[in-house]
Amino acid sequence: MPKKIPFSVALIMKNEGENLREFLKSIEFASQTGVVDSGSTDDTVHVASQFGCDVFIEPWQGFGPQKQSAIDKCRYPRVLVLDADERIPAEKTSVIKNIILNPSNTAAGYSFPRKNYSQGHWIKHMGWWPDRIVRLFRKDLATPDRVHESIVVNGPVEPLNVPIEHYTESHFSKILNKINQCSTLGAQEAFEKGQKSSIWSAFFRPLLTFIQNYFLRLGFLDGVPVLTLAINDSINKFFKYAKLYELHQKGKSSD
Repeated sequence: MPKKIPFSVALIMKNEGENLREFLKSIEFASQTGVVDSGSTDDTVHVASQFGCDVFIEPWQGFGPQKQSAIDKCRYPRVLVLDADERIPAEKTSVIKNIILNPSNTAAGYSFPRKNYSQGHWIKHMGWWPDRIVRLFRKDLATPDRVHESIVVNGPVEPLNVPIEHYTESHFSKILNKINQCSTLGAQEAFEKGQKSSIWSAFFRPLLTFIQNYFLRLGFLDGVPVLTLAINDSINKFFKYAKLYELHQKGKSSD
């Protein structure tokens, strides 16, 4: 067993048994791994318990509130938030250990470049590399974004050159479920901000998104995997703005 370092890993999960073992092996050097499960029906909870995680079962509240719940259960002032399909490469753990153990490292948060793996290929274009994200932060200075699953840090964020590896979902049924969730949350957030949409907007925005991702950002150089990703992103955009239009129509009918 690797030497434990005094920081927490926070994870939200549901039916992640397929990913969880490799994920937990990659962060075994953390003193605590706190996971919030929202009703898994596979062996997710059993695997997490086997690895010594602090497991909490809670109903699904949405991405932001669920991640906040996981963060609140962390015992250490430094928290690393990850998803079950992400990995910290073994040769890169020394950088995280140095941040935790060196008192001179006082940044509120740290961002990582993320390498995305989809359908047998590392994605190098479409804006998916370096795909920089904040994952390590001081617990008292950070909150999760409600929709985008990102972390908002109140203070300076230091960029690291340690890549997180992300093995993206390849099962289309699960991708469609996530598109439905994300587009609903995105539409609700836009509606609350006073943004509007139309049928034409719902049609043209996905088209422009596809052109940007697949052509302007050179996604076509990554072949079929990026074609699939670009289409998924466009579908998400369509449903977000179609749902936003629907929310405004409902608002008009109730006046």
